[in-house]
Amino acid sequence: MILFVFLLFSSLIVSSSSIQPQESAFTQCFTNVTQSPNLLAFSGTSSYKIILLSSVKNQRFLFSPETSKPALIVSAGNESHVQAAVICARAAGLQIRVLSGGHDYEGQSYSAFGGNASFFLTVDISGLRSISFDSGHNSAWVQAGATLGELYYAVAKDHPTKAFPAGICPTVGVGGHVCGGGIGTLTRKFGTAADNVLDARIVDYTGRLLDMSTMGEDLFWAVRGGGSSGFGILVAFKVQLANVPPVVTVFNVGRSLRQNATKLVARWQEVAPALDVNLFIRVIAQARTEGDGNQTIKVTFNSYYLGRQEQLLAEAKRAFPELGLTAADCTEMTWLESTLFFNGEQGKPLEALLDRKPEFNSSFKAKSDFVKNPISETGLKKIWTFLMEAKDEPLVLIMEPMGGRMNEIAEDAIAFPHRMGNLYNIQYFMRWFERDEATTQKHLEWMRSLYAFMTPYVSTNPRTAYYNYKDIDLGEEHEGEEDDILGCQGLGCEILQG
Repeated sequence: MILFVFLLFSSLIVSSSSIQPQESAFTQCFTNVTQSPNLLAFSGTSSYKIILLSSVKNQRFLFSPETSKPALIVSAGNESHVQAAVICARAAGLQIRVLSGGHDYEGQSYSAFGGNASFFLTVDISGLRSISFDSGHNSAWVQAGATLGELYYAVAKDHPTKAFPAGICPTVGVGGHVCGGGIGTLTRKFGTAADNVLDARIVDYTGRLLDMSTMGEDLFWAVRGGGSSGFGILVAFKVQLANVPPVVTVFNVGRSLRQNATKLVARWQEVAPALDVNLFIRVIAQARTEGDGNQTIKVTFNSYYLGRQEQLLAEAKRAFPELGLTAADCTEMTWLESTLFFNGEQGKPLEALLDRKPEFNSSFKAKSDFVKNPISETGLKKIWTFLMEAKDEPLVLIMEPMGGRMNEIAEDAIAFPHRMGNLYNIQYFMRWFERDEATTQKHLEWMRSLYAFMTPYVSTNPRTAYYNYKDIDLGEEHEGEEDDILGCQGLGCEILQG
């Protein structure tokens, strides 16, 4: 399969037999500054293809005829290489895109299309992945090319009562994730990943390496939650670590429509944002075909509690008795083990968190919303009907609660505004494995239809979205819908980190 993908991708790459003047100018400048020409991979070469295929998580941008790829890739080995890349790209008149984990939802770290499909290069910072701790193991410097899995492993492998509040997918790069906010299972207790940034290092547009003291208050505010687009290239963060108990308790409880899933989700909307901050319950909903051939909605309550099983059962009985949680549903483990549980890898060795390879060779599309008022049971039934009518579409709704610590942080404390008043976030997600353009367009239209359908049920004026679930449809009009959210424009599109 890997060989097939490699050969197919090879046929879509334009040969670099004629080097563009900008590319030549950059190459000469970068080589003179770093004395390391081996860090450059040019379009059409095997090293170039291997770098892209090893890091790209959304393959629809690799194979789409409408996207262009970087003219060359700079594989930075240290922070000075990033500085040289910025200095030389500016001198050569090249745009820069930045690749850390490769999870940019719209592939903007390694592709361009439409009005942005100009000549550009990608700086791959995945080699910048060092993690170091203070003497008390209370804070850490982590380079932006490390993955969340690598960070979690380094933090908690030998210190099981330490953690870092960030996202669920372990192969996501720290750089893009933290810049965009970073929400996950610990958000309700400790805030976003960006809320726990103490310092940062950034290469600005002139190539200077700045930290919190030299970048200024405004820039330090902006790169925590506002993305790094147009600000520079974030190369490292100093983060505050969190204290967690030595044992946490996880559970998955599944319910169908025949098992009162609708009433449970309606109740969850009221309960989840107000639960004890040690209890995180998210909802995953998708259409399924039952044994009798009838369509239903399968709802999974995917959760953990920072504490022992008996504490969880008592809290669940008090706050959410309708769920009917039992001891048989629960499993105790360490916090680090729970990061594998939430990624669907329970039982694997902890070293699985260090695996940077993509879990799927697939394409995907996502959108997001924040919900400020509970959706009625009638509204939920209409949403379920939409999902069931799209039975051939791999649509999934992932609803993650807010509240707790998020209600205590001012919306302008950092550049992540989704605070008090937001009950939960919805991610609309679909994944497919076919590569033909017609199938891709059909899936994209279904996703846009779902997003338009959800309009009456989500935040308005403005309709808000989570930056890290990047969606290039925002700011564009599609037939039958209007967006009041602005997409990436102007200088904000010149340096894209993901």
